[in-house]
Amino acid sequence: MTSTLQPASTTEAVKRPGRWLALSVLVLAVLLVAVDATVLGLATPYISEDLKPSGTQLLWIGDVYSFVIAGLLVSMGSLGDRIGRKRILLLGATAFGAISVLNAYASTPELMILARALLGVAGATLMPATLALIRNLFHDPRERSLAVGIWGATASAGTAVGPVAGGFLLEHFWWGSVFLINLPVMTVLVLVGIKMLPESKNPNPGPWDMISVALSLVGVIGVVYAVKEAATHGFEWHSLAAGAVGAAALYWFVRRQLTLPAPLLDMRLFRNRGFSAAVLADLLTILGLSGLVFFLSQYLQLVQGRGPFEAGLAEIPAAVGAVAAGLIAGRAARRFSVRSVVAGGLAAVGLALAVLTTLGQSTGYPILGAALLVVGVGAGFSFTVTADVILSSVPKEQAGAASAVSETAYELGAALGIAVLGSIVTGVYRGFASPAGTPSGAHESLGGAVEAANSMPTQTAREMLTSARGAFVDGLSLASGVGAIVLLATAVAAWFMLRGQRLESQPS
Repeated sequence: MTSTLQPASTTEAVKRPGRWLALSVLVLAVLLVAVDATVLGLATPYISEDLKPSGTQLLWIGDVYSFVIAGLLVSMGSLGDRIGRKRILLLGATAFGAISVLNAYASTPELMILARALLGVAGATLMPATLALIRNLFHDPRERSLAVGIWGATASAGTAVGPVAGGFLLEHFWWGSVFLINLPVMTVLVLVGIKMLPESKNPNPGPWDMISVALSLVGVIGVVYAVKEAATHGFEWHSLAAGAVGAAALYWFVRRQLTLPAPLLDMRLFRNRGFSAAVLADLLTILGLSGLVFFLSQYLQLVQGRGPFEAGLAEIPAAVGAVAAGLIAGRAARRFSVRSVVAGGLAAVGLALAVLTTLGQSTGYPILGAALLVVGVGAGFSFTVTADVILSSVPKEQAGAASAVSETAYELGAALGIAVLGSIVTGVYRGFASPAGTPSGAHESLGGAVEAANSMPTQTAREMLTSARGAFVDGLSLASGVGAIVLLATAVAAWFMLRGQRLESQPS
């Protein structure tokens, strides 16, 4: 460790009283962000029917939250290092709860887009602050590994709870209820967090450089937007222009960080091979996984005919596997090695994705459930250990910025994965053989085909849906194959890049 802070030397400092109760507050915030990221997909058809947005507005309702979060993570992580992680977490949590109400009662598409963007600003404060506070709550490395495992397990559980809770609420209440569930969680988080969370920040932070904040926001949003647009509509001039502006802003951002005496993000962190390898592994893992996650709920509902609640339940094995693996990942990495646990976890995910290339329209749930369980176990081992490596390889005063880099890699990986793998699924799907009289909208998405079938003659609709579902499954199988190749290649890269990397064993 190269921290300028004095290492903890007493048992009291190492074993902070109330640290596990404080952790429970942090995982509430993680749970909230994870749930919110998954419930909107289920609510989108209801929002579309009620607010009647245009196609472009509907895309922005879905995307603007992740755009803003991705663009602001590094800036908010750095701000937390400067003004205090507890302060920014509680401010962000309060804002998240208040803006959730605005989301629930949005009455126009424009207001909904604004509300989602503001929710992204609040959400960007939460994830880096929670991981950075864990770094400062748990000085004992073994306890910290367990705490990071619980943190990651909660995020995984949230992605499973989201569809289940959202499906239940949408079957019994109006669509705004999926946002109002944030309020009681946020209330508990703030009230308990005020008392239990310790404050921590960089003792010599320097100013918060607003030019760097703007460059980071423009750069990340420009690149993510360009990738998503290119995947959806091909390489048009506006997506190419956005990508060029984004790339130029990121280049300027990096150059500026190298010259500032107190940079928003210390680029020297990337000289640490373990840090760089962990960030790269996270990005590529999410890239390979996100296409599956994005299209799996459509497969379960539109191909196999499950309801929203049942589809949510069907995805639970992945969360169960991730929770179980996350809780023992740190111990496994010390018993064997960091690279064997990370590379082994990634290889397991890759092999599970390879199994999913055999999916058909009537594939039984045991095969799918078993594959999802393996995906969860592999991802739980990998993500938990890489998060631990990232936290332990940087000084404590830079924990917020380092955590934000990890989260940004996650967001970029998700955007790239949905864009790249999504374009594969969409490309295969659009070419399905359709009977005469099939509306053009049926070739845009499987949801469009299901909707179009309602206005077609029964026999023609049946033929069209059979062909459309077959093409969708073919696209999903091909995307799973590409994801498997990405994950297996990442496993090999992690094996070499994490050579000699170890988790800390002594209190810091």
